Amino acid sequence: MKTIGIIGGMSWESTVTYYEVINKEIVKRLGGFHSAKILMYSVDFAELEENMDKGNWQGNAAILTDAAIRLEKAGADFILIATNTMHKLVPDIEKEIRIPILHIADATSDAIKRDGIKKVGLLGTRFTMTQDFIKDRLIASGLEVIVPNAEDMEIVDNVIFKELCLGKILDDSRNEYKRIIDDMKEKGAEGVILGCTEIGMLIKAEDSSLPTYDTTIIHAKEAAGRAVE
Repeated sequence: MKTIGIIGGMSWESTVTYYEVINKEIVKRLGGFHSAKILMYSVDFAELEENMDKGNWQGNAAILTDAAIRLEKAGADFILIATNTMHKLVPDIEKEIRIPILHIADATSDAIKRDGIKKVGLLGTRFTMTQDFIKDRLIASGLEVIVPNAEDMEIVDNVIFKELCLGKILDDSRNEYKRIIDDMKEKGAEGVILGCTEIGMLIKAEDSSLPTYDTTIIHAKEAAGRAVE
């Protein structure tokens, strides 16, 4: 079994889900007393959140690159970054390590295409929805990607940072997300990517008028498969 290196803590709530899903998938595949071989470096999210607010992406690149190097030195065979937004920094991190990073967008696009879906809505932080580091990877895989309008983007982002990252799950916010998903369905989306690792805490499959693709679950399962393949 390969050793999975996880850069977590962004936020710690979603990192818990990674740990749980990976181990459940290992048991499903191998049975018995098997569990995943995992090394985890959990960052202080407050430092990264402050850097994001200031636009200091190089500061975050330094933090996550240091974490990746430590995981590589400790014996990880590949790395998961347990958040969508920080995949913006994958090119910076890859320059400094020799082991691969399992990209969250690649795992997600594979899952979507297996279902025959071609046009998908994307929810996430404002960085994920407005910048290209996730969207371009999805588009390159053959998907058409749509995002909410500017006003709804602000709602989605505020719920993530002001509620979900702090462990707050509110019905009013769930209803807003459901409305936004309905709007993307009207615009032709055949599925919706829950493109922030906290969104799955708020939105379940039964809450959505579209098939949901929870990047946390998909990424974690892909990692378990990579570990035992």
